[in-house]
Formats: sequence, C-alpha cells, structure tokens
Amino acid sequence: MIKLYGYWRSSAAYRVRIALNLKQISYSQEFVHLAKDGGEQHKPEYKSVNPQSLVPALVDDTSATGQTVTIGQSMAILEYLEEKYPSPRLLPGAIEQRALVRQLCQIIACDVHPLDNLRVLKYLQNNLQVGEEAKMEWYHHWIRSAFTAYEQILAQHDFDGPYSIGEELSLADACLIPQIYNANRFNFPMDDFPKLAMINENCLKLERIQNAVPENQPDAV
Repeated sequence: MIKLYGYWRSSAAYRVRIALNLKQISYSQEFVHLAKDGGEQHKPEYKSVNPQSLVPALVDDTSATGQTVTIGQSMAILEYLEEKYPSPRLLPGAIEQRALVRQLCQIIACDVHPLDNLRVLKYLQNNLQVGEEAKMEWYHHWIRSAFTAYEQILAQHDFDGPYSIGEELSLADACLIPQIYNANRFNFPMDDFPKLAMINENCLKLERIQNAVPENQPDAV
C-alpha cells in the first residue's frame, strides 16, 4: 500500500495527488497540518518519516525487495511513480519531449515554488519584517517570471492540444496546475498567460484532477 503524507494546500503534495490519480494508483493519506501548533511537520513523529520536515513524503511498502521505501521531495516521488507505474505515462516517449517536460517541471518546482513557499513568506514577514504589500510584490514577481518563461517555451514549440505538450497529460501539467491554484489564491492576474489559463481550465475538467484539488481533500479547512 502507498501512503502519502501531505497537507491539503501544499502545492507539492497537490502535484503528487494529481499523478497518483491520473495513474489510478490506490493510496491512503496521512495529514500533516503545516500551520497547526507551530507546524506538525516539525514534530518528532513526522521527522522520523521525513527529516527535512517538509511535505509530501511517500511511503511504499509494495517494493519488489520487500522493503518499505520512503521518499521525500515531490519531483523524486513523481519520477519514482513514473518508473514503477509506467502506464498511463506522464513522460512522453521521445527523449526530446521528456527533457522538455522535465524543464517545464523544474521551472515550477525549482525556480518559483521554493521562493513563494509558505516557510519563505513567513520568514519574510516574521524575520525580515516585510509588510503585506511587499510580500505580495515578492510573490507576484516570481510567479510572473516563471509563467512568462513557461508560456514562451510553449509558444516556441507550438503544441496543438489541450495540455502543456499537446494531447497527452504530463508531469508538467501536474506541476503547473497547483502553481496556478496558488497564483489565484494570491490574486495574481493571468491575463498575460492565455495558454497557461487554457491548460488549467482543460485539466480541471478531468475528474481525476478535480479529485486532487485542495478543497476536495479530507483535511481541507
């Protein structure tokens, strides 16, 4: 059985839920409230699962070796799921397109998400005494930087289809949709990103992605 430790509003956990649902992998969830009582992620019980004190973490006791596998970091989890459960695929068949999907994923997961993460925003406010207006300016700056690059890359490749790389859903979509969710939460205007807005609209029409939406999680408050 696969167990996913996450938090309903964590965009990194949201990525993994999308992939699990698209691949129709059965899993259970353990909820780690990131804001409750100073953050449940810092408690010894969870640190024994993920010493980094971050979500998500995936625990898989169905490995071929018979040993339980525990993985932190959403991109490592997504790659693990793709290798263990290759169908339906979320990485394209062609090596060039696989590299492109990974590039798009990393724009989100490596370049914008770490800068706009909850712990970074809290540090700006609590340690550097950054006000709400400046915090939003910070947040919007990095979102715009990432979305501009993503939109331009899609325009260069001119894929014809409803998703990031055309007709097939990919890990790129699993990363993009949660980031757009966050952008909407923080009132970031999407007017300059019609392709991304279209991809988001198309993905959210799919029941398996709808089931991964934060508000549809049992721990949503």
